[in-house]
Amino acid sequence: MFGSKKRKQKLDDLMEQLRPDLSRQSLGVGPDFPGVAPNPLLSGEARRRNAELRTGTLALGVLVDWREVSSDGSPRVVLMLDVETAGGVSFRGIADEDLTITALTRLAPGQTMPVRYRPSVMDHYVALAEDADPVRVQELADEIASRRRG
Repeated sequence: MFGSKKRKQKLDDLMEQLRPDLSRQSLGVGPDFPGVAPNPLLSGEARRRNAELRTGTLALGVLVDWREVSSDGSPRVVLMLDVETAGGVSFRGIADEDLTITALTRLAPGQTMPVRYRPSVMDHYVALAEDADPVRVQELADEIASRRRG
């Protein structure tokens, strides 16, 4: 007030202080990544993003690592995936998911998973595409594999 200017701290910066394992550097994303919401159910922006991701474009992600964020009821985890799109774009994707205990125990680095992303935004956020058609996922995997070979 009297000449002292307190820096207004962003929620993202606060999260980095509280959970350094969820920092941009720890997750392997760039400075344009908006950060992990403390509680996506309380954030209108996170709810909109999740709704858009559920109808996003299909891609394949290879699981790099994961961090448990909370365990209230079903475990909430942040998955770090190296994502490759049908168009040949590769990026580090972050999925903020509520998983069952069974699904959590099945996570293994190197595991390939179908994901959805928003090509118009490209903000590192992805969502697991559990509803994806297995035939379409296989076609996408074949397309990516053939591009790598040739």
